[in-house]
Amino acid sequence: MDEKTSEASVAVLFEEHRPRLRAVAYRMLGSLTEADDAVQETWLRLDRTDAAEIANLGGWLTTVIGRICLNLLRSREQRREDPLEIRIPDPVISREDGTAGADPEQEALLVDSVGLAMLVVLQSLGPAERLAFVLHDMFHVPFDDIAPLIEKTPAATRQLASRARRRVQGAAPAPDPDLARQRVAVDAFFAAARDGDFEALVSVLDPDVVLRSDGGTARTGLSVLIRGARTVAAQATSWGKLSPFAFPALINGVAGVVVVPQKQPVSVMSFTVVEGRITTIEVLADPERLRRLDLSVLGAA
Repeated sequence: MDEKTSEASVAVLFEEHRPRLRAVAYRMLGSLTEADDAVQETWLRLDRTDAAEIANLGGWLTTVIGRICLNLLRSREQRREDPLEIRIPDPVISREDGTAGADPEQEALLVDSVGLAMLVVLQSLGPAERLAFVLHDMFHVPFDDIAPLIEKTPAATRQLASRARRRVQGAAPAPDPDLARQRVAVDAFFAAARDGDFEALVSVLDPDVVLRSDGGTARTGLSVLIRGARTVAAQATSWGKLSPFAFPALINGVAGVVVVPQKQPVSVMSFTVVEGRITTIEVLADPERLRRLDLSVLGAA
């Protein structure tokens, strides 16, 4: 009886940590499905361990899921045939009015507004760099606890995180904190696209804007990387006919749209707006992944 009670207590404690563990795994892997698998594997390892011997359960769980994610990243790196492939991480979609924020797991995923642009940059980091940056900078895990996971000294781990931090800050600037200001820029973008107004499009784009589009294996022609305001504007003029079907949403906490022309989404677009101009556009246009999205949070739209 006491043993069953103890097992139940451990399960309850684990559920309290689940949102944070899922958030760690999502930032590490950029995949909601793989994040859920990593959380489940963490639970299985806890279930095989004598919880009474764990002094700090939260810290133990965080290091375990960090190790699981590190192994997944290393395995993924070995399998990848094309290092230049464009992969947009799984988006976290919520309503712009914030009514979908009651789910603690959703809130944990969106804390610190880790946008798709930052997750794309994190994908470019090596597994050890990514682990050091995510665990320390995002979840405040001490370097002394991270170092054994990557078999480095705490000082070397600190250097990895510092290097990753510089790359993230350089390639993924923090978006304007004012969501209304973000939405003004996105609305201006689609209005100009709808009207075919090339110069208006250029004016709302940062001169060094980057557009990334992931069409998956089914739509390889939509997997592109485009840089520069005039080049991106030329591409965007072809999206004018989709403007009436672009429903406003928050994509990973920043202004974006879900394009749904006939009850089935054809793209999810996330915009990073800095000082009133769009600096990055991330487009998920992979039909297979779009079909798996839960758009119920958007309601009737």
